[in-house]
This record gives sequence, structure tokens and C-alpha cells, in this order.
Amino acid sequence: MASAFTFQIYSSTKNLPSNWNDLAIKNIFLSKEYLSILEKSAPDNMSCFFIGLFEKELLVGVSVAQHINLSDVNSLGDRDHCFKTAIKNFLFKRFISNILVIGNNMFTGQNCFCFSEKIALEDGVSILQDATSALTKQLRQNNKKVHLTVYKDFLTTNTPLFKTKTFKPYYHFNTQPNMVFDIAPNWHSMEDYIGDLNKKYRDQYKRARKKAAGIDKRKMSLDEIQKQYFRINELYLNVAKNAPFNTFYLPENHFEVFKKKLNDNFLFYGYFIDEQLIGFNTLIKNGSDIDTYFLGYDENHQRDKMLYLNMLYDMIAYSINKKYKRIIFARTALEIKSSVGAKPVEMIGLIKHKNYFVNLLMEKSFAYFEPKTEWKERNPFKEAV
Repeated sequence: MASAFTFQIYSSTKNLPSNWNDLAIKNIFLSKEYLSILEKSAPDNMSCFFIGLFEKELLVGVSVAQHINLSDVNSLGDRDHCFKTAIKNFLFKRFISNILVIGNNMFTGQNCFCFSEKIALEDGVSILQDATSALTKQLRQNNKKVHLTVYKDFLTTNTPLFKTKTFKPYYHFNTQPNMVFDIAPNWHSMEDYIGDLNKKYRDQYKRARKKAAGIDKRKMSLDEIQKQYFRINELYLNVAKNAPFNTFYLPENHFEVFKKKLNDNFLFYGYFIDEQLIGFNTLIKNGSDIDTYFLGYDENHQRDKMLYLNMLYDMIAYSINKKYKRIIFARTALEIKSSVGAKPVEMIGLIKHKNYFVNLLMEKSFAYFEPKTEWKERNPFKEAV
């Protein structure tokens, strides 16, 4: 029996249905405004596609997909130069360097799709898989390889959606958790948050703030971002190139385009000493959430000034003062985020290799390439808040 639903794949936001944002209103990362940012300032090794699901002529679902070519990216980072890492890089580029991501590889969390009430989740995911197959074929016709197909970042409660015959070839995996900071209802100011910390972490807060003496933190305008673009990129790369795993590097105009397109929904904070930019962080307003985005810093000042920890406290202070409900701190630096009160939320993903026999080894292969992170969860509060 033919499905009542169809799909359409778009390569330009100019062609999206006029009512696209009616569905994307729940998630800024599926909005036309954000997707146009991907068009104009996506990493050089990333191509973006947008998927509309329809019931006859009615738009009932929206999604995003990204084709990523890792051939020109040192995905395993610049920190380790051992023989084992060189072998990993060779195998990575030879067998799994071309990836089709259903979702958004630039964010942590379920930013893959939004469906209307007109379509059941199970039907939406099924049609999305049909669209994925069609997009894979389209890419190959355009001489773009697809080694791996990945559905990324779903809550564990979404697991039943993928327990179907269609998704049987996919390996279900868990990566590092999404660190989420819930803002307690009784916090109306930063003082309320500090008051709920136990002595050890109140002392950590005081020590960090004392170390930050002499730093001028300020919100930067579009004009200031444009003037500082070279230094901003330098600080960003200082952090990005030392990450244990990379799938892309941002183009130099990325933050400028972000500010132009999202305006007040994108916040860029610079940290200065004697008018020299030594660090920055970025935040995105997403409904009742604040999503943290990329940051950068000078390594010397990071150590002397406890800069990263102070940035986390600044993000918390802003979010409390503006009455947001959550901060999405995403992955990386799990323990330090835990030390300020963020909690790990387990996420699942699905992955499949194009080669049947390689796919049989996916579980072992995934464990080989996935960076291992050992960390200890902290509880900085006197009691559950």
C-alpha cells in the first residue's frame, strides 16, 4: 500500500516552502534563518540539504541533512602524533571519510526534525529514511561518496522509533552525553545560585572570580566582530585544533554571518585585557533554552585567569537573569561543566556503513575510532535543587 506521505529534498533555502517556519518554530536550528546561515557559512567540507515531508500538499515535517567530507580534515586532532594516531587517520580517510549526517553535526541534541501533529513520529521517521536513501543516491550521482550514514543525537526515549526493519542494519551507539544545566525555579539572581552551592564549589566560584580580575567582558556588535575577525579565528582554532576529534573547521566569516542572520538571538561575548581580545564565547537563544556555541581563548590566559570556568559562570548568570529554563552546554569538558551544576543526558545515534561486511564490524570499529573520555560527575550543590 502506497504511503500517504511524500518528501522533497532542497539544496537551497530559497526553495523552501513559505510555511517552513510554522513547523520549525519549536527549534531555531531548523528555522529558515538558521539554515540560511549554513548555506552561507558552512564549513568548507560540508554540504547541507533540507528535507520537507508532505501529506499531499500539506507540509507535515522538516529536517536537515549534511554531507561531510573528512579527507581534508585532521579529524583526530593535532595533540597526538603517535604511530597509532597516524594509522587511525589513514583508515579513517580511506574507509569512513564521507559521511551523510541526518541531523546537525554542529550541535548536540535532537536538532534533526520537527513534525506536525498530522504525522505520527513513527511515520515521520520512516519517510525520513526514504528521503535519506534518495539523498544518498543523489549524492552518488553527483560523484560524492557516502561511506557512512548517521542519525545523530536522540534521547534514549526515542529508541523505539528506530526498532523497525528499516533501521535493522544500523548500529545503535552512545557517545559522550549532552551536558544540560537546569535552572532551578528559586534562582532569580546569581546570588541564589551561589547560595545553593556547597562550600567547596562556592570557594571554586570565588577563586575563579578573583582570578578574572583585570578582564573586561563585553557583548560585541556585528561591527566589532567584523573588526576582530582575524583574532577571533585565531582564538577559535587554538581550541578547535586541540580537540580530540574534529569533523570540520569553521570558515572565518562564520560568526559574522551568524550575527547578521540571527541578530539579537546570537550573542557574542569578548574577553579583553588592555583592549587585547584574549577569549570569546557565543550563545544562541532557542525558545526557553540557551544553547552554547563555539568559543576560543588564548591558552596562557586560560590558565592564569581560569578563563573557561569564568565563561561558564557568565553563561549561568546571563541565563538566570534572563529567566531561561535550561542551558545546553553540549559535549566536551564534561567534568568542569559538571562542577558548575550541569547534568549528563545520554544520547543515542545510529550508524551504517555502505559496505555490508564492514558494517558487520561496526561495533568494534566504532569503539576503535571513538575517543575515550574518562570523567567523574560532580555535584556542586548542598542538596538537589
